[in-house]
Amino acid sequence: MDNFFEKLNILAFPLPALIHTLGGLLVLLIVSVLADLIIKKQLMRIVMLVAERTTHQWDDILLKHKVLGRLAQTVPALIIYFGIIWVPGLGDLLPALIRNISLAYLALMFTLSIGSALTAANAIYSIYPISKERPIKGYIQVINIIVYVLGAVLVVSALIDRSPVVLLTGLGAMTAIVLLIFKDTILSLVASIQLTSLSMVRVGDWIEMPQYNADGDVIDVALHTVTVQNWDKTITTIPTHRLIDESYKNWRGMSQSGGRRIKRSVKIDVSSIRFLEDKEAKRFEEFALLRQYLTEKKAELHTYNAALDAPNTANVNLRRLTNLGTFRAYIFNYLKNHPCIHSDMTLLVRQLQPEETGIPIEIYCFTNTTEWNSYEGIQADIFDHILAQCNEFGLKVFQSPSGTDVRALTSST
Repeated sequence: MDNFFEKLNILAFPLPALIHTLGGLLVLLIVSVLADLIIKKQLMRIVMLVAERTTHQWDDILLKHKVLGRLAQTVPALIIYFGIIWVPGLGDLLPALIRNISLAYLALMFTLSIGSALTAANAIYSIYPISKERPIKGYIQVINIIVYVLGAVLVVSALIDRSPVVLLTGLGAMTAIVLLIFKDTILSLVASIQLTSLSMVRVGDWIEMPQYNADGDVIDVALHTVTVQNWDKTITTIPTHRLIDESYKNWRGMSQSGGRRIKRSVKIDVSSIRFLEDKEAKRFEEFALLRQYLTEKKAELHTYNAALDAPNTANVNLRRLTNLGTFRAYIFNYLKNHPCIHSDMTLLVRQLQPEETGIPIEIYCFTNTTEWNSYEGIQADIFDHILAQCNEFGLKVFQSPSGTDVRALTSST
């Protein structure tokens, strides 16, 4: 123990020398505190005032992420690092120890400053529209990891007073373990590069990934995760590399096309399908949407029927108009002239295979807007009209028997 105090060379001095030593330490501490206060209270305040008066956003972002604040914290450590050698009576061991701690603190603050600067750089980049197409957050996070690892090496090497090359060499010998530890990071980095370079996912895209219960807008593309805000306002985080390994649906193409698809069927009761009577066909000729169709269809049927060998053949051999076919033509012309249906995209009204629930008449078209609320309104208005018009053509929409149907059946018996 005596040898230790002799190395420190403090207690070996008489009382006046000890007072000089303590006084020197106190002066050094006061200078460091004053420098810290001056920089934080005065210099940083001036910088904040200047930043508030400028029209640029980058200086505000740098202040928000405390880049300059963390750099300012290095000043007291620098004063202690260079000033400790001027304090008398400390010997050799204590100044070296204090300098090592100061150096480690400097390395820590510089590391945190660089990390904050990188985060601020990503925030500045996010201001520009290109950030949605080419996000750099994943790359920033990789650089941050490298900076923090190197910073940790510098801090440890400063504390133990060894060259950082020695520690880095030791890490190199543990490559397999390092790769195992950073396996997910490496996978995420590769996936992030692919997602960004191929523009597979961008911030603002609507994606569906049922295996993760994700259905909503992408709000963040990071190194390890892609964050999705679902339509019910819940948040789903998906590992970035899963977007490469597994399938998902991206609705960006729909949004960019300017049209959103309507694909829905009306089930027609088979028992209500029949041929049209002549008086019904004449009544339908008054429909503006059916006039041209009926004229052309009648001419086509007349040509076909006239070509039959027997002029007085039975009706079963003739081609005739049906209420369902006329109804399909009406729906097609109704949609074709609808102001909210995209005229340059596919428009179909087709009959699907009969089912136990009736004959599906499928409407396949695109609205001229992709806004969700407007799309649902347009779709609802179209089917309101179609369902209401079924009775005009003598058609019934199939519906499973309800309690009212059962009561009506039992009361009639």
